[in-house]
Amino acid sequence: MTGISKHFDGVRALKSASLDVRPREVHALLGENGAGKSTLMKVLAGVYPADEGSIVLDGQLIHPHNYHQAIQAGISMIFQEPSLFESLTVAENLFIEKLRDTG
Repeated sequence: MTGISKHFDGVRALKSASLDVRPREVHALLGENGAGKSTLMKVLAGVYPADEGSIVLDGQLIHPHNYHQAIQAGISMIFQEPSLFESLTVAENLFIEKLRDTG
């Protein structure tokens, strides 16, 4: 993710934010309330469109317009306000959409 900006009703939620993640790396996204962490992740997951910036995955520019498209591209996320299935494992909850698609 490079140069991601997002505004809501005149309020700047993100200004030129960037995030670089590579295979086999673990990252923590930390910051104060209102810093834009959730907004950045929701842009990545296709929940919000970016006003500016780009997302490149495996060398390809992607534009997820909804969460389903993000999942199809290989992006999965558990949201801050989760709707989890208690009977499933963490991994199963992360990939529930893929499980649903494969039946």
